[in-house]
Amino acid sequence: AASDVYKRQIGTKTTGRKSPAIDSALHPHLIARFREDIAALWPEGEKLALAVSGGPDSLALLLLAHGARPGMIEAATVDHGLRSEAADEAEMVAHICAELGVPHQILRVDVAAGNMQSMAREARYGALTKWMKQREIGILATAHHADDQAETLLMRLNRASGLSGLVGVRKRGKVPASPGKQAPPLIRPLLGWRKAELIALVTDAGLAPAQDPSNSDDAFDRARIRKALAQADWVDSEAIAQSAAHLADADEALEWAANREWDECVHLGSDQISYTPAAPRAVRLKVLARAIGQLGSEPRGGGVAKLLDALEAGQGGNIGGVMVAI
Repeated sequence: AASDVYKRQIGTKTTGRKSPAIDSALHPHLIARFREDIAALWPEGEKLALAVSGGPDSLALLLLAHGARPGMIEAATVDHGLRSEAADEAEMVAHICAELGVPHQILRVDVAAGNMQSMAREARYGALTKWMKQREIGILATAHHADDQAETLLMRLNRASGLSGLVGVRKRGKVPASPGKQAPPLIRPLLGWRKAELIALVTDAGLAPAQDPSNSDDAFDRARIRKALAQADWVDSEAIAQSAAHLADADEALEWAANREWDECVHLGSDQISYTPAAPRAVRLKVLARAIGQLGSEPRGGGVAKLLDALEAGQGGNIGGVMVAI
């Protein structure tokens, strides 16, 4: 079992003492680098919640955050109950946190029927948000890194996503939540780190991270993209991730322009919104999406683009439960 692997490498279950093997594993320059990464994301004096699955990425986040600000973090591991190994992996994380003196909780959830990855993600973030509220912690960190960002950008390029989709994940955002529910801040301090660096960091600490078989299952788009990237030695994942950051800057500029377009060209009625466009198409898409979101449900970018095509051709349409006419 995963927890047995941990016990053999680090020791038996502890009473909260710190493990010299773990604490001394991180080189000071790694901790200093992480401190720089989180300086603008994680306010001094505020506790941070960590989502730690037991994989190499999240274990690296745990070790770095503990090294940078000991005593200021708490961790949780979500057990979706979808794999027999998940319970042992959660216990492994609990043992590691006990060695470090980091408070930890295992959150067991039920995943609703439907798209498994989507439903698991919804259940995971719902459980983490509830746990954070109970622990009175206001900010969550996840272990998304540069390789994740590159995979996300290529997946979305392959689906003809617009600019908002191509920005990938941002360093700071909100925990995904159901419409109408308050969402705490979410930070991703490892977006400038490569997966190989994180694996080496965890290995040097003497830890054997969990391995999720879905990460190499060709049934999932991300797994196929990951394998393709691994075989293309000419692809620079870090450069792709930097391009996603540049696209995020561009998207912020468009958002600024869309807010101005909204103020100058949109009229709000009691049960309808009128819009007389004056800006280029990319800005019109954002304004149209915002209007539909205010009257109905948040629309997908591809659907908004098709609707704008119809409007520009003199036709109307229905999207997100909203009737749109020219």
